[in-house]
Amino acid sequence: MGKKKNNYKMKLTAREAQCTTLRKLYDNSTTKFWKRLMCTFVDGGQCYTYGKFRETTNLISTKMSRYGISSGDKVAILSQNMPNWGVAFFAATAFGRVAIPILPDSSENEVTNILNHSESKVIFISKRMMDKLSPECRDKMTLIIDIETLEFIKKDDEAFKCNGWTVEPSPDSLACIIYTSGTTGNAKGVMLSHRNLAHNVVASMKAQPSTKKDRFLAILPLAHTYQMSISFLYPIFVGAATYYISKPPTPSILLGAMKKVRPTTVLSVPLIIEKIYKSSVLPTIHKSRILSWMEKHMSWLLHWFIGRKLVRTFGGKIRFFGIGGAKLDPTVEAFLLKCKFPYAIGYGLTECAPLVTNAMVHRTRLGSTGVAAFNVEVKIDNPNPETGEGEVICRGDNVMIGYYKDPSRTMQAIDDEGWFHTNDVATIDKDGYLFIKGRLNNTILSSTGENIYPEEIEMVINDIDGVNESLVIEREGKLVALVKFDDNVLDWNQESEDKFFENLEARKNAVLEFVNKHVGKNSKVSEVDAMRKDFEKTATQKIRRFLYKNSHGDEPKEKDSTNKNEEK
Repeated sequence: MGKKKNNYKMKLTAREAQCTTLRKLYDNSTTKFWKRLMCTFVDGGQCYTYGKFRETTNLISTKMSRYGISSGDKVAILSQNMPNWGVAFFAATAFGRVAIPILPDSSENEVTNILNHSESKVIFISKRMMDKLSPECRDKMTLIIDIETLEFIKKDDEAFKCNGWTVEPSPDSLACIIYTSGTTGNAKGVMLSHRNLAHNVVASMKAQPSTKKDRFLAILPLAHTYQMSISFLYPIFVGAATYYISKPPTPSILLGAMKKVRPTTVLSVPLIIEKIYKSSVLPTIHKSRILSWMEKHMSWLLHWFIGRKLVRTFGGKIRFFGIGGAKLDPTVEAFLLKCKFPYAIGYGLTECAPLVTNAMVHRTRLGSTGVAAFNVEVKIDNPNPETGEGEVICRGDNVMIGYYKDPSRTMQAIDDEGWFHTNDVATIDKDGYLFIKGRLNNTILSSTGENIYPEEIEMVINDIDGVNESLVIEREGKLVALVKFDDNVLDWNQESEDKFFENLEARKNAVLEFVNKHVGKNSKVSEVDAMRKDFEKTATQKIRRFLYKNSHGDEPKEKDSTNKNEEK
């Protein structure tokens, strides 16, 4: 693990050494880069220089103090991405309060549970999210603040008599609590300290040095640590500008923003680049005689051409396209490697704020999530002597304080020596590169006692033409693939029922035949069920597996069998 050890020997610059809390980050950057653009919408509006951002944030903090909101009090944020999200976040964290970022796609029930469990006194909320704020929660709030205008929607006049106090937080002070259900459905309040988040900022700098000349385009929700640490806090540290999209990031909106901003840095999840590859790159190659000929006879020229085209698609200035949150399709990654596209791979968890490993641009290895991040120790716990597979555990200043109000779960996750147990299964090669196999609690034990990782089977299925996404589950001791086919290959609203069922069965049989030719004997699938709707996903586009544990798909049944079921 020689290369990994080099990360430990990296020296901190004077500025990196000063970045120990979000207050220090806030003070240093908003004074050093006073006149520079900090953040704005792509299409204008809510535009802040670092100086204006500081003045606005200080004012909002003062207003909260006048209503008794003090250090340690919880301040929730429920909003789509926007520059004022940062104002709300720093008005809390820079003054010793605790931010409670809530993912914008949370349901009313989830929002209610988070606000009650965290005992939040203030909520910054956008108008489009107001219907998620229950009357019960509204009544409990001291302040409800319109995040778009920063005006008070509700203020407790009784609280106005109390004068709140603030203190400068220490590195070990609680900065925020992020509630995550992940893919297991068991909600947890992850407590992240100032040290945790500041460490991730410095680790990002060591992995991919950026400057005040960089332009970040924010795509993922700010309430997710991946976006928060690396594409919100990090650009502030270096004095860069961040651009937000005011509309839902559909492919057309996203590509338009890329052309306008011409970003140098974008953080993404695999699903975005995989869709571009399958819906744009492959069809372009197959429709062009010249490109098809290149693919067979001069593949290096094809990859050079497509690589340049991809860079132009992302605005022409992209130098860091970060991919994390889930495993990247190896076929897509192999293509990106050959095209010399400036992508980088990372692996992390909310509990680690989030960086655990990273592979820098042009230092990636196919199928790997890179080496240990700066000042993070990573190893495999209790590895299988034959395969080297075992649970990934890590230790460092990135590891959370614990789970809020849940000491027993905290003790299960962090052992006595400070190692955080990730629940991910992986191997590490001789150079310290990590290769994720799957989740420990997703692992299926075969009849011969061998581990089966459904994620690896899903990778094979997702490479089949006409397949949008898939999920492999165990049913009565057999492996079953739940498959969502592309809408253009399986029309659920066809007039001809016979034609539909014929097409459906052909597609299912094709998947079954293909996957069983490309996996080992213990990973063969016994049945394929079709899904009509897209799978429900987390913020980083991972399927919420727990929802489909007992699923039989939602494909229609044949008329005869339907009638029989109804008669019973």
